Amino acid sequence: MADIVKQILVKPIQLADQVIKASGDTISFRQECLEIKVKTEKLAGLLRQAARASGDLYERPTRRIIDDTEQVLDKALTLVFKSRANGLRKVFTIIPTAAFRKTSQQLENSIGDVSWLLRVSTPADDRADEYLGLPPIASNEPILCLIWEQIAILCSGSLEERSDAAASLVSLARDNDRYGKLIIEEGGVAPLLKLAKEGRMEAQENAARAIGLLGRDPECVEPIVNAGVCSVFAKILKEGHMKVQVVVAWAVSELAAHHPKCQDHFAQDNTIRLLVSHLAFETIQEHSKYAIASNKQAMSIHTVVMANSNSIDQTSSNRNEDEFQSTISHPTGNDTTSQMHNVVANTMAMKSNVPSKGNVQLQANNPKANHKNTKTNQNQVHHQNQQQQKHQVALTGTSIKGREFEDPTTKAEMKAMAARALRYLCAGNITICHSITESRALLCFAVLLEKGPDEVQYNSAMALMEITAVAEKNEELRRSAFKPTAPAAKAVVDQFLRIIDKADSELLIPSIISIGNLARTFRATETRIIGPLVHLLDDREPEVTSEAAIALSKFACTDNFLHVNHSKSIIDAGGAKHLIPSIYFGEQMVQIPSFILLCYLALHVPDSEALANEDVLIVLEWATKQNHLMQDSMIENLVSEGKKRLELYQSRGSKGYL
Repeated sequence: MADIVKQILVKPIQLADQVIKASGDTISFRQECLEIKVKTEKLAGLLRQAARASGDLYERPTRRIIDDTEQVLDKALTLVFKSRANGLRKVFTIIPTAAFRKTSQQLENSIGDVSWLLRVSTPADDRADEYLGLPPIASNEPILCLIWEQIAILCSGSLEERSDAAASLVSLARDNDRYGKLIIEEGGVAPLLKLAKEGRMEAQENAARAIGLLGRDPECVEPIVNAGVCSVFAKILKEGHMKVQVVVAWAVSELAAHHPKCQDHFAQDNTIRLLVSHLAFETIQEHSKYAIASNKQAMSIHTVVMANSNSIDQTSSNRNEDEFQSTISHPTGNDTTSQMHNVVANTMAMKSNVPSKGNVQLQANNPKANHKNTKTNQNQVHHQNQQQQKHQVALTGTSIKGREFEDPTTKAEMKAMAARALRYLCAGNITICHSITESRALLCFAVLLEKGPDEVQYNSAMALMEITAVAEKNEELRRSAFKPTAPAAKAVVDQFLRIIDKADSELLIPSIISIGNLARTFRATETRIIGPLVHLLDDREPEVTSEAAIALSKFACTDNFLHVNHSKSIIDAGGAKHLIPSIYFGEQMVQIPSFILLCYLALHVPDSEALANEDVLIVLEWATKQNHLMQDSMIENLVSEGKKRLELYQSRGSKGYL
């Protein structure tokens, strides 16, 4: 850095010396040249002072100011050389007096610019709180100089001053996207990241918030990632104060939302693992992949399983199961056993290494061996508990220390931002979705959907919507994460159905979309899904009706192996009578998905009496004459096939069968 600045300063210093020397030899305009000489000498002194302090100079304004200064000195040298002309050259050389005034003013401006550069690059303690003001170069773009000043403070100020400078950059980035680009172009990201690593809590928050705001422009995210933001944020999520971690999680969500290509960069730095650990903290205590445990309530799953397998009577077994469930603390602090907690316990028990049936039988037949094995098992359990606790500390780092003492509001904000970050990190990314679903994140989301604060519930629902959208297109993820027998997947679906039945929250739309995304995972015997969705077709909100129709279309479409069974269930639940008014009188956003669903029903269950009673064939014929409904070739083919199938079973223009 210092060498670069010195190289920048070499030429203007040489030019200044030439101007000084040439100004003393002039014949004409001696007074004007003398004035130029005096100002150039002052400027040369400042340039040499800058060269000596090159290690402290902020490079970006240095380049801009020295470039302008070099041009001014070059013009001044040319003007002085003209003044030295003699003989015939003097006769034909005309120098307007205004040229000297203009050059003199430009030199004055350069003196002001270089003086400001030296002041702004000096630590505040050495300036004695001197007001910096704005340099003459700021007349064209004052905001640029303000940005320079704040970044210079970030580079050389005290921790408190750097925190204030970061807060100023937050205000600038929030006000105008162009200012955000300028902050990045002028080298503001590196000192912000340094402050995020080294600063106090408030300074770290300001730095992380500034970076999150800078990431709103997709073009700005890549240079931020290249500057090393992923590793810095991962370290904070692991070891930082929770209030800072909240802002960092939000900043991660902003960067991932506006530039999805950065998802894998964050994943490589274990950001997914750390965010899930925050999501699981005090949601579920035992966590298979991201070992999250409280030191106060550390109880090994293996301990519970061994105790259950070695118990003599059913009462002891039930008591151990109750003890296990009591170790799972609830997000709301309620210790009463709920249905969701049973799901948590069952899911965890399935992951444990239960002793084989043969070993249990051998122990039962040999009391001595049983007594000996019990002692051995107790020793093994004690050793495994110690190893597990060490492993948990190693995985979670120091971030777990003190988290339980944070206030509930901060804990809720942390979960909300962690869910928001996971939502954008997993969007369209199969690898990250696999990583999330292989952990206990699905179980966390299910618990938080049931009892979490409003923002936590919303972000959890949106994260699940993104995961199910990826699962819809990826059969492997769909089968591994959302198979009907998986307790975690069942818990998630149960929460979606609860929300759909209630139908009065902002979680309704993402829940409908998620159920639609999972349409191919449900069995024919799963009858509880269709009814609630069909009831929403009669909803007064167009968006709800539209999404319900789209979700049901995924059940009834030809790509769904059980499309006939699902189509019959939709008709039996009264789907046709709800769809026809929407097609005739609904808004376009409701008409098209409702019409597509009706076509699928006609195609797959053409012999339905309910379709005949509702004159569906007439509806389809009417729709073929509506241009706005027939703009898509896929819909045209669907209508044509549906009409053909209906005409085989139903009479035209009359109710009933042929």
